[in-house]
Amino acid sequence: MRIITFTGKGGVGKTSIAAATALRLSELGMRTLVLSTDPAHSLSDSFNVSLSAEPTKIKDNLSAIEVNAYVDLKENWHVVQKYYANLFAAQGMPNVMADEMTVLPGMEELFSLVRVKRYKMSGQYDALVLDTAPTGETLRLLSLPDTLAWGIKMIRNVDKFIVRPLARPLSRMSDKLSNYVPSQEVFDSVDQVYEELDGIREILTDQNLSSVRLVMNPEKMAIKETMRALTYLNLYGFKVDMVTVNKLLSEDEDSGYLEKWKAVQKRYLNEINSAFEPLPIKTLPMYDNEVVGLDALNRLANDLYGDTDPSQMLYHEDPMRFIRHDDSYEVQIKLQFANPDDIDVWVSGDELFIQIGNQRKVMTLPLTLTGVEPGDAAFKGKWLSIPFPVTPQASPVGNGRG
Repeated sequence: MRIITFTGKGGVGKTSIAAATALRLSELGMRTLVLSTDPAHSLSDSFNVSLSAEPTKIKDNLSAIEVNAYVDLKENWHVVQKYYANLFAAQGMPNVMADEMTVLPGMEELFSLVRVKRYKMSGQYDALVLDTAPTGETLRLLSLPDTLAWGIKMIRNVDKFIVRPLARPLSRMSDKLSNYVPSQEVFDSVDQVYEELDGIREILTDQNLSSVRLVMNPEKMAIKETMRALTYLNLYGFKVDMVTVNKLLSEDEDSGYLEKWKAVQKRYLNEINSAFEPLPIKTLPMYDNEVVGLDALNRLANDLYGDTDPSQMLYHEDPMRFIRHDDSYEVQIKLQFANPDDIDVWVSGDELFIQIGNQRKVMTLPLTLTGVEPGDAAFKGKWLSIPFPVTPQASPVGNGRG
């Protein structure tokens, strides 16, 4: 199943572009589902139909869904939440606070991604188009599998190695203690969520299956945010295969007071082409009417893709690579917009940590590099290079932070 994620600054038109892409895919015969993970849903407005928390058929080969985080949370975590809420309440914690304490941060958004795995495994669809929240929320969403897997694993291991071995002896000691022993249903629910988490990251970073497409307007703030988005997406290993510049004013018409804006847009468009090449850069005009309904979306799809199949991978460069030299290894990540002063690199055990601002990537190193201190990280053109000397003659460089 082909998975395409659209993201960008709020208000740049990514929902319309996601909807138009899904429509074009369906017309090419692909069974397509477009899924909105933005809490402020507007996908139903684009199609001009009512949508719900379950797929709604728009036309042949095309369905759409607006994810309801609370519905998904209840479906996937209710049993565990109820048990721990009762446990906390029995210790005197107020019910409302007990309910809140049982939900790990980000868990509501997580189950949006769980749906991606479920739909892929179901075989119901050939293409999945994700209409996501503005850039910052999307980066948080895409990094959740790594973050929350640790939390779920901790709960799972506590249950497996501490709670379960003690559960039966405690329940035999007294009826009062048995009230604190979780049921098998609780154990099964935790296991199921952990299994659902397993593999999501691999699906979203599969270079042959998934890609992210960035949407921006020719405005300074939108361009800067898109640069940061590309930096962090590359850091996390997500392939970006297209950039769309939306809402360009027509140069063929005299727009009066908008002529200055045309000049500004033209200057920014030149900057975008220079900064983001060799990524494919598509442009869309500012339309006379709102892009609402199938006819308007079809027009947008024609302007954006022409005769191109949107399901094709439009750019093939891997944002992360390992290079073997005679006496060393080298980890390279394409981070052309990152400020070198904001980058910190270090190794702990078999994990490589790369931090840019408030975003942190953790990579498990190959066995050959376990315990090897990295040299100083440095840029080679657009690529951050992290060397690992592996020969006996090579000495560790500094303390591994660069």
